Amino acid sequence: MYYLQSRWKAVDNKVVYYGIRSGEKLNKNVIKLSKRQKKIIDSLPRELDAKSLKALRGIIEEGAVCELPPVEPPRSLSEARFCTNCSANDFMIPGLQFNAEGLCPMCEHAEETKALKSVVPIADEIKRSKKSRFDVAVFYTGGKDSTYLLYHLSEVKKLRVLALTWEIPYASESALKSIENAKKKLNRVEFVTRTVCADDMRTIYKKLYELNGNTCACPSLAYVLFYPLLVEEKVPYFVAGNEPAQLTGLFFNRMAPKFVYGFADNKGLNFLINLGRVLTFRPPFKRGQFHTLTTMKQLAYGTNALIKRSAYRNELVENVTAAIHCVPKIVKPLKKSIRRSSRSGNIPAFVQIDFDKISGGKYDWTKIKDLISEKCGWVAPDDCGKGLHTSCKIERCKEYSQFIRFYRMESTMIPFSAIEISLASANKNITREQAVYEVQNTLGFSLEEIAECEIMKEFLKD
Repeated sequence: MYYLQSRWKAVDNKVVYYGIRSGEKLNKNVIKLSKRQKKIIDSLPRELDAKSLKALRGIIEEGAVCELPPVEPPRSLSEARFCTNCSANDFMIPGLQFNAEGLCPMCEHAEETKALKSVVPIADEIKRSKKSRFDVAVFYTGGKDSTYLLYHLSEVKKLRVLALTWEIPYASESALKSIENAKKKLNRVEFVTRTVCADDMRTIYKKLYELNGNTCACPSLAYVLFYPLLVEEKVPYFVAGNEPAQLTGLFFNRMAPKFVYGFADNKGLNFLINLGRVLTFRPPFKRGQFHTLTTMKQLAYGTNALIKRSAYRNELVENVTAAIHCVPKIVKPLKKSIRRSSRSGNIPAFVQIDFDKISGGKYDWTKIKDLISEKCGWVAPDDCGKGLHTSCKIERCKEYSQFIRFYRMESTMIPFSAIEISLASANKNITREQAVYEVQNTLGFSLEEIAECEIMKEFLKD
């Protein structure tokens, strides 16, 4: 008797693996099927004759089909197998494979992925602008990462910073207090807050809940709201507060191939892109400007056909974009600013700050929380052991919904927090013990709907 193995699922004309494979099979999660292969796969489990075995030979070699009955993933953290080096486990990431040493793929491939720091250019230095009142803008949530970024740019580098905050309906009390304290302590920062009216927000959130099972639209909606202001103020750079594990996680979530991380330094590709701009009488891109327009155009017009045909797609951004377009008036100013900035070349460059580098070699969560508490008045969440995503009341709901959809193989998107906490512990931004505590006590990995989901549902009902 032959079976389609656990975490493999027939989808259209292919079989897809819902998990992270080890070794050289790391990125081999999709196997295309011929019509004959699909017919055999759809008929499993059953005995296979010699012709059928020959037709499925490659699929059997990949381990997607074999004679052993499939083993279902663990149903709790107590049943899970943990990586010997980090907090990764096969409950919060069902389908997670381990090598002979008990290492998860993130740890197994640590050496070859350590250079994957950012999908946008890394800015080592940001110069003072002569054309704007501001040197840089930061998307500021009141959380740990964006508060540290705000502190570094304004107090350490002495830059004039524009802090942009989208006032979400679920902001945590600690984040709101942190924002108010930062306004009192950081004198080089100008704070701007935007609030979307409740009716429009509910329209967007209802669509997003339908697509994602949660209503998290950060940071995409903030980009939509604030890009026109960045163009108007001629701000030369803007930064999102993403710490290292979030950015490397895009690779392990199959949302960004390796070459994207080095795109900004690819002289040949950048030359061809700029040649096209010059030939159409537009100024060539400066470093980071191509990334800005690509990001904004996806939000304004949707994912382009080339990306849709690729193996690397960001389901989260695509769904947020679809939800935002349910309120067309929100997108109109963005489209206008895209056209205006593309023609003039006045495009704020999307860059990343290397958190490891600016914090002395390692972005230590505990030390950073102590530093920003002292310097910025940052207020920690009620559970001081929480270090991941500290600004929102429904983070656990987002984790639960991403987890349950992936667990049930309804989505190929691995829960973001599952990868981030694993990478952070592997990189020693946090100890393995601290990370395991956070997985067990503060994150939303559960097969039962968690209490925080009611906060979200109440807003949708009002």
